Amino acid sequence: MKKDIHPEFYKNAKIKCACGTVFEIGSTVEKLETEICSKCHPFFTGKENLIDTAGKVEKFRARKAKAETAKKTKTAKKPRAKKNQLTEITKTTKATKTKKTKK
Repeated sequence: MKKDIHPEFYKNAKIKCACGTVFEIGSTVEKLETEICSKCHPFFTGKENLIDTAGKVEKFRARKAKAETAKKTKTAKKPRAKKNQLTEITKTTKATKTKKTKK
């Protein structure tokens, strides 16, 4: 290894958490402070609380219920023209075009 290019390594660096827990580990920084650690993190303590502060679940349920009621009260679709009606319409338009061109 080259000399004087690597940072100093502290074997007993102290890491202090906001909950008061202090760890000693090896690091290139002598003292560190963190907001959360494995002693106080909800995932590791088993006291995980899922909080729905924005009410997203309730908003979703309301939108879903509104969509279902709209689907039930939706008016019937307009009936489509049948093939026979379409062919009659095209025949009449063709006939009128040929009459106009014959004059």
